[in-house]
Amino acid sequence: MINEEETTRVILLIAQIAHEANKAYCESINDFSLVHWDEAPEWQKKSIVQGVEFNLNNPNAPASATHDNWLKDKREDGWKHGLVKNVDLKEHPCFLPFDELPYKQKIKDVIFKEIVATFIAILI
Repeated sequence: MINEEETTRVILLIAQIAHEANKAYCESINDFSLVHWDEAPEWQKKSIVQGVEFNLNNPNAPASATHDNWLKDKREDGWKHGLVKNVDLKEHPCFLPFDELPYKQKIKDVIFKEIVATFIAILI
């Protein structure tokens, strides 16, 4: 078992890996809106860390629950649905129930969950 400091370091590492994989996937579907982890704003990093922690605490939850958790966090932070992602207005096109997301957007949650689960199994 690793200590709390090491757990925090590993969670940040997993978040970074998941973010970069998400960025690469988004670019494969012609979405170039994400920047590399080191350039990402703190609110975005925090959101990804929360996703990692959710999956760490809920290892058997489906990918849809990962999205539901993201949606809950965004709602609590004042975000709403918008046709395009607009950070200033806190609007996001994926601010929808999982079942209403386009297939290519659902895949992001599947990728995220699987990356997190894999690295949790390896590192924690």
